[in-house]
Amino acid sequence: MDEGGTPLLPDSLIYQIFLSLGPADVLAAGLVCRQWQAVSRDEFLWREQFYRYYQVARDVPRHPAATSWYDEFRRLYDTVPCVEVQTLQEHTDQVLHLSFSHSGCQFASCSKDCTVKIWNNDLTISLLHSADMRPYNWSYTQFSQFNQDDSLLLASGVFLGPHNSSSGEIAVISLDNFALLSRVRNKPYDVFGCWLTETSLISGNLHRIGDITSCSDVESENVNVVKRLFKIQNLNASTIRTVMVADCGRFDSPDLLLDAGAPPGRIFDLGSDGEGDEEAAGPVLVRAKEGLRRPLDGLLDTRAQPQLAERALETKVAELLAQGRTKPPERSAAGAQSKLLIFTTGCLTYSPHQIGIKQILPHQMTTAGPVLGEGRGSDAFFDALDHVIDVHGHIIGMGLSPDNRYLYVNSRAWPSGSVVADPMQPPPIAEEIDLLVFDLKTMREVKRALRAHRAYTPNDECFFIFLDVSRDFVASGAEDRHGYIWDRHYNICLAKLRHQDVVNSVVFSPQEQELLLTASDDATIKAWRSPRTVRIHQAPRPRPRPFFSWFASQRR
Repeated sequence: MDEGGTPLLPDSLIYQIFLSLGPADVLAAGLVCRQWQAVSRDEFLWREQFYRYYQVARDVPRHPAATSWYDEFRRLYDTVPCVEVQTLQEHTDQVLHLSFSHSGCQFASCSKDCTVKIWNNDLTISLLHSADMRPYNWSYTQFSQFNQDDSLLLASGVFLGPHNSSSGEIAVISLDNFALLSRVRNKPYDVFGCWLTETSLISGNLHRIGDITSCSDVESENVNVVKRLFKIQNLNASTIRTVMVADCGRFDSPDLLLDAGAPPGRIFDLGSDGEGDEEAAGPVLVRAKEGLRRPLDGLLDTRAQPQLAERALETKVAELLAQGRTKPPERSAAGAQSKLLIFTTGCLTYSPHQIGIKQILPHQMTTAGPVLGEGRGSDAFFDALDHVIDVHGHIIGMGLSPDNRYLYVNSRAWPSGSVVADPMQPPPIAEEIDLLVFDLKTMREVKRALRAHRAYTPNDECFFIFLDVSRDFVASGAEDRHGYIWDRHYNICLAKLRHQDVVNSVVFSPQEQELLLTASDDATIKAWRSPRTVRIHQAPRPRPRPFFSWFASQRR
């Protein structure tokens, strides 16, 4: 009997009863008396509630930073940015990309209406500046990025040239007075560009070598000084696209170890066999030329073998020539802080099905040395890649975790066992989008593919869907008119964010992961906040509504 004369049930019986209740009912029952409240906070009870409610596999351990199962349940339910709080309608056409400043105080948006808009990120978001790029012959804007100290904004778009030819251009805008400081070429336009240092940016320059063979220059530009970083051969009409930079110096303090306790994943294939690493480039080239004569003579002699298709012949010749004209990767000195250049490419077809990774050494991050236009012997060489990831599908999005340790990739898979017979006719692609995860420190694939979102564009028209990663969550748009949010540790989809058309881009605030922005073909930008944040902002001071009250009201 308790103090009021009410008979008490054993804790074990109350526990069994609570196991049959849902989370909101357990919290409500905990208000009845002290005994029920104590049982309602039992760790084993909330462990069962967690695995059952979120449908997490039982072999997945609790988040290493979690203090209790109750708090972990509450984190996933109460801190995911899934409540729409504002819709921005200042764009007049499809919104293609969003990017936050590092401080989180501002963000930029790009659109088919050919403007770059800069916004103040207050409790109520407001437009700060709009730059119209049509006077510069741009067709539309497609990407933006703030430099590290948020003093400059890089914006890339499609430039309409003579005879309606289109290529890319990158503009640099001052965030002090919104003046246009410089414009640089960027070919093809879907390289997008990115910052290498505070004042140096990376762009691309494409050179055609043959009908379906080309090479791409990755260039670093600073105050009209253009320096070639790398020259990379492209086979089968593929090109370098979607360039980004990862800082290796941040790998040693990761936000989250996704591969902890997991079996080893697939190791990335090396982009070079490493031959000649210890010899000078000159002798390697001479020896390679001698070795190429015999296979080239046989390849070009139609009597030696059946007639090859013209495209296959060009690809084979390009591969053989590159064997003797490709410099092996440079190795960094012990302790040297380097960066990784990451981009999409391919070797089988023009559709991007591979991720190339190239180390950028400290001495390459300056504009010192020969610039473009000045002859130098190394121009005769292609640069070998350090690693290549082949996803066996069409890559439609990439994003880095805040610690730069993990690379998240949106991919639409090719059919199992498919073979590319014609580089101009890639295999069909799945409607389901796989969100793959790769560890850039160990160069291994993390076996945690995420799936919930879909895309319907055919393989010859597939476009980019920008994703983003915060400390705990990863988000992506989709062509099914929704944005999606997953938990990085538990590998589960937590929210669907509705638009009226394709969701092209999502971005978390770097200072507040409980704020997410989504951009769509419906010409709107939506701001989403977590239930916890909404409750704090809307509830009377000083006390917000309890967590379970919000939970129960939503349930009804």
